[in-house]
Amino acid sequence: MVNPEKRIAELRENILDADYKYYVLDEPDLDDYAYDMMMKELEALEKEYPLLVTPDSPTQRVSGKATQKFTEAVHKVPMLSLSNSYNFDDLLDFDKRVKSLLGDEPYEYICELKFDGLAVSLVFEKGYLIRGSTRGDGTKGDDVTGNLKTIRSIPLRVKSDTFRNFEVRGEVFIKKDDFLRINEEQENLGEKLFSNPRNTAAGTLKQKDSRKVAARPLNIFTYYLRDENASLSTHGENLKILKELRFPVNSHWKKVKDIDGVKKYCDSIEEIRDGLPYEIDGVVVKVNSLAQQEFLGSAGKSPRWAIAYKFKAKEKTTRINGITLQVGRTGTITPVAELEPVFLAGSTISRATLHNFEEIRRKDIREKDFVKIEKGGDVIPKVTGVVLSDRPKDSRPFPEPSKCPVCGTKLEKPEEEVYIYCPNYFCPAQIQGRIEHFVWRDAMDIEGLGGSIIAVLLEKGFIKDFADIYSLKEKRAELLKVDRFGAKSVDNMLQAIENSKEKQFDRVLFAIGIKHIGERTAKLIAKHFGSIDRLAEATEEEIDDIYEIGPAIAKSVCDFFRDAKSKELIKKLRKAGLKFEIDESEKQEVNEKFAGKVFVLTGTLQKYSRNKAEEIIEKLGGRTSSSVSKKTDYVLAGADAGSKLEKAKKLGVRILSESDFEEMMK
Repeated sequence: MVNPEKRIAELRENILDADYKYYVLDEPDLDDYAYDMMMKELEALEKEYPLLVTPDSPTQRVSGKATQKFTEAVHKVPMLSLSNSYNFDDLLDFDKRVKSLLGDEPYEYICELKFDGLAVSLVFEKGYLIRGSTRGDGTKGDDVTGNLKTIRSIPLRVKSDTFRNFEVRGEVFIKKDDFLRINEEQENLGEKLFSNPRNTAAGTLKQKDSRKVAARPLNIFTYYLRDENASLSTHGENLKILKELRFPVNSHWKKVKDIDGVKKYCDSIEEIRDGLPYEIDGVVVKVNSLAQQEFLGSAGKSPRWAIAYKFKAKEKTTRINGITLQVGRTGTITPVAELEPVFLAGSTISRATLHNFEEIRRKDIREKDFVKIEKGGDVIPKVTGVVLSDRPKDSRPFPEPSKCPVCGTKLEKPEEEVYIYCPNYFCPAQIQGRIEHFVWRDAMDIEGLGGSIIAVLLEKGFIKDFADIYSLKEKRAELLKVDRFGAKSVDNMLQAIENSKEKQFDRVLFAIGIKHIGERTAKLIAKHFGSIDRLAEATEEEIDDIYEIGPAIAKSVCDFFRDAKSKELIKKLRKAGLKFEIDESEKQEVNEKFAGKVFVLTGTLQKYSRNKAEEIIEKLGGRTSSSVSKKTDYVLAGADAGSKLEKAKKLGVRILSESDFEEMMK
């Protein structure tokens, strides 16, 4: 009699080996029928012996149920974004900066392809994949473990005595041919076509049903390995280790000795770019030594030891069939070129923003012109010039409008600004835009309130502004009478609205849409004033005094709170129960003890995790940085502190022990 435990283990090994050869090596040695028979046998055995089912089994790649909402995943080490360069002079400047910081110390580079995909993190514990997440804002992203498990080139378990608890990062993408096939299927179904492979991959990974994700041909290339317990010295060696651990690693990476080698590599890749089966938009250049990477640190959200060299955008010629005008949530009038559709850099382009009317005059862009189109960074389409030789003889310059195209209000153009505005706060386009911003995921995060639903709610008179969203619960019966509004979708929407009341004060401040107020600015202001009442009473000078806040933002905030319509909105939102002050727990810790001070953390702290130490510093008014410079006030050094500690000593920066740090907090 066959031992079920032994047979299940054997089947899993055979299937995982077949997956590796097919999806990673592209060298299949098993036909589809034999593979399917093994999978069916494994499924039958696991059904008969459910206690033998394990998370790393090939049968567990696709979940049988959809998730309701992605949870937040905090990255232990931030996922930094690369600075971009668009010509070789930028690369030379990058090399000079590296050389000046490293001094006489020799260094070399690793060159890799820059994939046009979505960055993800894979966390393994005891060799098992326990979490997969998106990059998000670099500090935290969405936990999409179930969806990433559907990518068969990602191992669910890694066999290694050395690497047990580690993190791998990579880029999820869709191949060019698969993207075209997906759009053909969409067209046959009469569905909307996808714009490009990257957005398709990103949208697929955000699906809440992993069965739908599994139906899409997602791929991944990995390029990063971090293991605190392993001895890792260079990026090039890490790429080799990833391959040995059976992760998919792109074969086009190369180690070069100097910046001339980087240029040769970039030129060679640009020549073969169009022949690759996947989209790339450039080359990533990294200092090879991990110790040198640590020493170089980062500036803001970008590492000083790496840079992205972006290829020159591809260009096509097409005709402008017409120019339409869009009205934004703040009243900005934006001219948009409606183009004869043209396929460029992986997607069909039918529209391109013309930004403003000074831009139209500068480039002399007119309706019916033949124009050159390119994608900035191979993503955003833009008009780069007019083919004057093909201009129609009866062509006339496009007139700057005097009235709003939506509400007919006379337009205004503030001094020293290039944009023209509709001053009518009640312009339907502005109302729709403000509501869309308010419910946006990074604001109040109200699912089920997309643009088309908002348009219906406005049209039917259910809402007049974003504050009215919180009165929809009282109108449930009337909502159910509207076409397309089913009981389940309405209840989900109403629950999402109710859940949004738990959003912190800074999110509410960002959501209400004050001009110039982004997410980070909203956090700074909320933290400084503590409540919307204190903020409403603040002068421009008081707001301008906040670190990183300028006079334009200060004026915008004061103008908002002086406005009667804004006061009415705040009153309605307050009545709905939104948070207009920071939590009591935050209040207790907000003070100016570390105001304006910059801390760098290095080594292993005994009493605090790095995240906790950073949180304490920020709550006491300070800031943290990943690199030591003349602007650093303190270096908090734990055990095994390395190059940052040495640099701090050279620069004369004050070095703190944990006991020093605790003394400062008292």
